[in-house]
Amino acid sequence: MDPLKALADAERKPYWLDSPARPEPQPRLDRNTSADLVVVGGGFSGLWTALMAKERDPSLDVVLLEGRRIGWAATGRNGGFCMATLTHGLANGLERWPEEIDRLERMGVANVDEIERTLERYGVDCSFERTGELHVATEPWQLDGLNEHLDLISELGLDYVPLDREQVRAEVNSPTYLGGLWERSGCAMLDPARLAWGLREACLRLGVRVHERSPVRSLHDDGTTITLRTPYGSAAARRVALGTGVFPPLLRRLKHFVVPVYDYALMTEPLTGPQLAAVGWGNRQGVGDSGNRFHYYRLTDDNRILWGGYDAVYYNGGLVKPEYDQRDETFVKLAGHFYDTFPQLSQVRFTHRWGGVIDTCSRFSAFYGQAHGGRLAYAAGYTGMGVGATRFGANVMLDLLSGERTERTELRMVKEKPLPFPPEPVRSGVIQFTRWSIAQADEHQGKRNLWLRTLDRMGLGFDS
Repeated sequence: MDPLKALADAERKPYWLDSPARPEPQPRLDRNTSADLVVVGGGFSGLWTALMAKERDPSLDVVLLEGRRIGWAATGRNGGFCMATLTHGLANGLERWPEEIDRLERMGVANVDEIERTLERYGVDCSFERTGELHVATEPWQLDGLNEHLDLISELGLDYVPLDREQVRAEVNSPTYLGGLWERSGCAMLDPARLAWGLREACLRLGVRVHERSPVRSLHDDGTTITLRTPYGSAAARRVALGTGVFPPLLRRLKHFVVPVYDYALMTEPLTGPQLAAVGWGNRQGVGDSGNRFHYYRLTDDNRILWGGYDAVYYNGGLVKPEYDQRDETFVKLAGHFYDTFPQLSQVRFTHRWGGVIDTCSRFSAFYGQAHGGRLAYAAGYTGMGVGATRFGANVMLDLLSGERTERTELRMVKEKPLPFPPEPVRSGVIQFTRWSIAQADEHQGKRNLWLRTLDRMGLGFDS
């Protein structure tokens, strides 16, 4: 089908948020209040922080402030891949923290286990499926990358299964696949919006005071108490956790470490029985291909296909604007790639198209820290893999605020910061040249030019 025709009736909104299950917002903060802990941000980072703060100490008075609606930003716009990795993949973690990789991988798997138990404990129905993820090669040069760390994977006891061309196509039938690696237990598929709404409900049941449509405009510290001001009220506390991602930070230093990168996705109509049979996909894994510019895709619980990725777009100046959520050039490109991957689905149309902004840092995985004498903690920079890792980051923030030395806080990954990005306009020039270089590498059998090799030597090995 022609991509333009296939997109003609697609709603310009995130599929996950376009649901009758979306709850009514909690009241605005319309007065001055105080609490033991104020959490800023109603995405996964803030929700997990508020929930686990109450689990650690039910007597704590916790307030959560969200500027719009719970889960409206990256939390409600992602692919729903709940990954065990805390380091944006094994290769990235091995490059940066080789002496910690065993612990990091173990802690990542335990984190997903704990997420699953939490969903069972609170009865959160978000279509959680521990299916794992298929990493597939669509070009010969990508096969080497998939097989590079097989010995280490075996040593770490991770549950990966290498697949040849016939085996991977038996899992998901695409003529583009040349081989693959099935990470069987390190990833779950879920509905991210329903997860956010379920966590909100769990927070409310434990007594967290949630205020939506209450953007924090300023932060004031008198040396003992931090006061957060919203348009109609304020919240004061001795401890504050920031989970605001890429949005203009209340802590000025964060603007040097995080840049907004836009990611885009499509959702198909539900597949018919014969269409699904033509693809196979009996084990319902998430799938990611292995280019520098990669696609990610998965089945929903009603057998739609979410299809996203490839274009990671940085808009010069680093601004976050609502109009950037839609990019027809990318939607047409993604639709074309979908039909190339699944020619047997040439009659399938798309029902939704949307974009969202990712908080990207130079090491591609979250970083953590404190300010205001240790009374404020933050986690940011998840770079598109935060569905699972935000729970780990929330635990780190709570550890830091409590002053505890834990296995988490002793990690180099937690103690160290990524390299900052240069100021504008140099920042835009560097990022756009890097994006161009990445595209060139994909078109030349993965060969990285001098610029990318230089970044690799600096520990800034960019992919999309």
